[in-house]
Amino acid sequence: MSLDRESALNIAEVLTEALPYIQQFTGKTIVVKFGGNAMVDPELHESFARDIVLMKLVGMNPVVVHGGGPQIGELLKKLNIHTEFVNGMRVTDSATMDVVEMVLGGSVNKEIVSSISRAGGKAIGVTGKDGQLIRARKLQVSRYSPELGASEIIDIGHVGEVEQIDTEVLQVILGSHFIPVIAPIGVDREGNTYNINADLVAGKIAEVMQAEKLMLLTNTAGLLDKEGNILTGLSTRQVDELIRDGTITGGMLPKIDCALDAVKSGVASAHIIDGRVPHAILLEIFTNVGIGTLITRRAS
Repeated sequence: MSLDRESALNIAEVLTEALPYIQQFTGKTIVVKFGGNAMVDPELHESFARDIVLMKLVGMNPVVVHGGGPQIGELLKKLNIHTEFVNGMRVTDSATMDVVEMVLGGSVNKEIVSSISRAGGKAIGVTGKDGQLIRARKLQVSRYSPELGASEIIDIGHVGEVEQIDTEVLQVILGSHFIPVIAPIGVDREGNTYNINADLVAGKIAEVMQAEKLMLLTNTAGLLDKEGNILTGLSTRQVDELIRDGTITGGMLPKIDCALDAVKSGVASAHIIDGRVPHAILLEIFTNVGIGTLITRRAS
């Protein structure tokens, strides 16, 4: 299909707008957490894959970390395995962990690799168990017990947190010009397997790789103020204040904590962007407008 002159000029303008960003981020590592609607909507899934491939082709080093909560829940339901949640985290016994590993390390991971391949890229799927990429430890969870009048430790099974990231595996993959696609499953020193929050894994990988950007795809427009307006161009100090005054609460809080930790540990910027928007990653990286919430050490 041929373009009229105006449409062609619009495309040229977009490309020239992207040029300084391409120059700025060539050779830089960008960690992207892939989750939410973008994972389950076929069109959004494919647009995400094309974004990642384009980043690689223009010289960036994208690293993908993915979740898979809805897919895990769906298979557990089919297998009649009962699931409970504590503080928003899935209680993961041995049977549930088998399903988690099957879904995250198998079907979801391989589908993302396949979609990147269909978009013309080359990707390698790994879990944190491969090459001991993610050393994990059991997550200790406590909650207040009215009966005891104090906090009690809750055992939520094979749910972990990151103890250490071994970057050697990632360096080998990136050095071979492949895109790493990482399932957030870790292993402890005794060989026990743990399911880890994907945002947390993405943040820790961004920290140890000293990434230029950490990008967390969500099902919201970004961080909102109390009037529902999108906040962006925030410093870490401003975000700390928003947590203290109660603007940031609930499910957004762990994601913000992850972004804050990454920026405070040397990542240049963290972005919380709306994964429901087609090509959200390209809009955030390559345009003057951007979408979602940007967090840096200093306000922009």
